[in-house]
Amino acid sequence: MAPLGDPVPATIDRVPPRPAPAPAPQSVPLAPRRPPFPFTAIVGQAAMKEALLVAAVDPAVGGVMVFGHRGTGKSTAVRALAALLPPMKAVEGCRYGCDPAGSGGLCDDCRARRADGPLRAVKIPVPVVDLPLGATEDRVVGALDLERALTRGEKAFEPGLLARAHRGFLYIDEVNLLEDHIVDLLLDVAASGENVVEREGLSVRHPARFVLVGSGNPEEGELRPQLLDRFGLAVDVRTPDSIAERIEVVRRRDAFDRDPAAFVASWAKEEARLARRIAKARTAVATVAVPDAALERMARLCMALGTDGLRGELTLTRAARALAALEGSETVGDAEIRKVAPAVLGHRLRRDPLDDSGSAARVERAVAEVFGG
Repeated sequence: MAPLGDPVPATIDRVPPRPAPAPAPQSVPLAPRRPPFPFTAIVGQAAMKEALLVAAVDPAVGGVMVFGHRGTGKSTAVRALAALLPPMKAVEGCRYGCDPAGSGGLCDDCRARRADGPLRAVKIPVPVVDLPLGATEDRVVGALDLERALTRGEKAFEPGLLARAHRGFLYIDEVNLLEDHIVDLLLDVAASGENVVEREGLSVRHPARFVLVGSGNPEEGELRPQLLDRFGLAVDVRTPDSIAERIEVVRRRDAFDRDPAAFVASWAKEEARLARRIAKARTAVATVAVPDAALERMARLCMALGTDGLRGELTLTRAARALAALEGSETVGDAEIRKVAPAVLGHRLRRDPLDDSGSAARVERAVAEVFGG
């Protein structure tokens, strides 16, 4: 027995100290989104820039195909052009960016909502969507939302790239290397303006109208004629062969890479001027007159070149009208027809084994015959 006064031994359960709470994660601010390279700062490539402007004024022209070498500013020009276009009105909450006015069609959800009253509109930027070469069919057209299917047991549709590109631009680099089944999908949607998906018991259709812009190097493979014919305009771009032009390209690109905000600001006036010109042309294009004399010239030109069908005349009419609107003219004349003819008709010519000259030279000869000199 322990004597009095001695400490009584006791067993004490020591509780280990709690670890200090981990510091709350600091939110890392996202880097500001890099602005696109200014369209007006692109050096040279006049044919490509004019074709893109024409397609922006009137999307019904049918898109633009750009043939040429890598690194010649093709994708840069597409993104730069989209940044020039004014924001478009879209139905609030619509996954497809439907037009509240209903032009171009409405998806099933917007049709149901319109029955309950006017559709609320918000402004969104014009979309530019890249279609990569390795994209699967489900990614392009859309598929079943697996997360909702597994967690909630619901069958829901997850929109694809075609839905995102509605009313904007769908850009395909190296389009001549695209897989055949994806090409077939694009042909169907381009012809109907609507994407129809039948997947796992789902049946979904939604509008899908976009300006198709493709690029490719002819040396790496030819484009299927069915797809090439869907492009309203086709132009060639080449690496600049002028020392002064090459130096200017490098100088501007280097200035942009070092300080994008300052470079964009230095071209702001030119960009604003071109943006106003495009907006004015888009409003005026519907009022530009195409006289019978101009229609006769276009028909004679297509007959002289032996183009198949009437798509050549139709596209030539739309392109010439859009160019006239861009230039502030109220009537399509010979100047506009001659200017857009190579881009509209060059890729629609039949191969002539007895004529080894290029399509551009054949179009120029036909233009000289029809218009005289």
